[in-house]
Amino acid sequence: MTIPFPSLVIRADGFSAQGAFAEAQAAYLDPDAAEVAELGRLLREKNAGLVAHFYMDPELQGVLTATDHPHVHISDSLVMADRAVEMVKAGARSIVVLGVDFMSENVRALLDAGGFGDVPVYRVAEKPIGCSLAEGAEAPAYGAYLREAARTPRSLHVIYINTSLRTKAYAESLVPTITCTSSNVVRTVLQAFAQIPDAHVWFGPDTYMGHNLRELFASLRELPEDKLRALHPAHDRASIEALLPRFHYFEQGNCIVHHMFGAAVAERVKKEYADAFITAHLEVPGEMFRVALEAARRDAGVVGSTSDILSFIGRKVDAASQARQPARLRFVLGTEAGMITSIVRRVRQSLKDLSQNGGPVVEVEIVFPVASEAIAPSEDQELRIVPGVAGGEGCSTEGGCATCPYMKMNSLDALLGVLRRIDRDPRVSLATFEPRHYDERIGEKSMAELGGVPILHMRELGRLGKLSGVLVHDVISRNA
Repeated sequence: MTIPFPSLVIRADGFSAQGAFAEAQAAYLDPDAAEVAELGRLLREKNAGLVAHFYMDPELQGVLTATDHPHVHISDSLVMADRAVEMVKAGARSIVVLGVDFMSENVRALLDAGGFGDVPVYRVAEKPIGCSLAEGAEAPAYGAYLREAARTPRSLHVIYINTSLRTKAYAESLVPTITCTSSNVVRTVLQAFAQIPDAHVWFGPDTYMGHNLRELFASLRELPEDKLRALHPAHDRASIEALLPRFHYFEQGNCIVHHMFGAAVAERVKKEYADAFITAHLEVPGEMFRVALEAARRDAGVVGSTSDILSFIGRKVDAASQARQPARLRFVLGTEAGMITSIVRRVRQSLKDLSQNGGPVVEVEIVFPVASEAIAPSEDQELRIVPGVAGGEGCSTEGGCATCPYMKMNSLDALLGVLRRIDRDPRVSLATFEPRHYDERIGEKSMAELGGVPILHMRELGRLGKLSGVLVHDVISRNA
């Protein structure tokens, strides 16, 4: 017997869960009013800003989305640090970051660069909040990868934002480096090759994303020239063909969450969810990437960042609403399950507007894939799936489905505890909740200063639409 993937069905008047994991997510979509009020009170009292990633625990996200404090923002990692700076400019006296440690480090770096070094930044755990990708970039193999890049003339290192400030600093000391996110990595790489046609681009540390990028770039050769130029005006089939041998990626790093979207899950999605829209983060293995890319080519799917996935779902729901016909849309969620809170918020508003305007009934089903190895069958005819670590359909907040154990170190209780301690007693130190401090120096620069350089290069790309002259000169002149 094939057990369906758990799913959540969203309607204008509510939602229903199918499967234990989906029920666990749904339990917090309508949060406790007292908890919402307490969080709002503390944020106003402390005049604190709060930035969080999409992958937070559902209980925490439910309360965050219901809070009316103006300085609360949930997004992907690209936007978190920018919004923190905006909050401080608007008067926030401190920033609390809900995410893994590289996110709080990025916030700290951008605040320092913006002249707000006196504004404290807090995490909500005293222990390190790790990330398998960030740890992979600190391994000796990544150092060897960077040294190979440094020996190659005209090299640019494109480093995924999911890395520590120490890694960014060490990389920048060896080879010109710019950070990227899953939202802007394609544009970053294509722009680099457009401005420096004979460059070598070294991407890392995410192996799956690097492999998927190479496959994506190779597939661009199949596009008509006009569509390719619409993607990037400086590129044609010849330029794409020329860049492929000079695009390199690290082959020993991955995200433990996206790793579960392997061949078995991809095969089930193809066979059992052929009628569904397929979404996939760029970090998923190649099998799931190819399923989603094929769907994307016929506008039945998307491959990209968390923001890209959210936008795609919203667009499809809006299109169904405008069609004025009853419909049931089905989306396979190929990323961390924490996305569901933001998805539900976005979809429910569209469905409520449709219902209030006398529109037809539209339902949206979000499907959570489950790794096959997490399923625990039972010989008991009445209890076909045993509970426990692989509880219910083989998926719980402890594993099986795509949930990040590091992100789940951020809890509502921990957040409230930190907020209560801010400014309460000057003798009570919150130093253990601050982002890691880097006092070491590399050459004439501090590690914190040097680690911020690749982030600022990314900001310049976003502002100018091209690599800064400083970065281009560095790529051309270093190791020439």
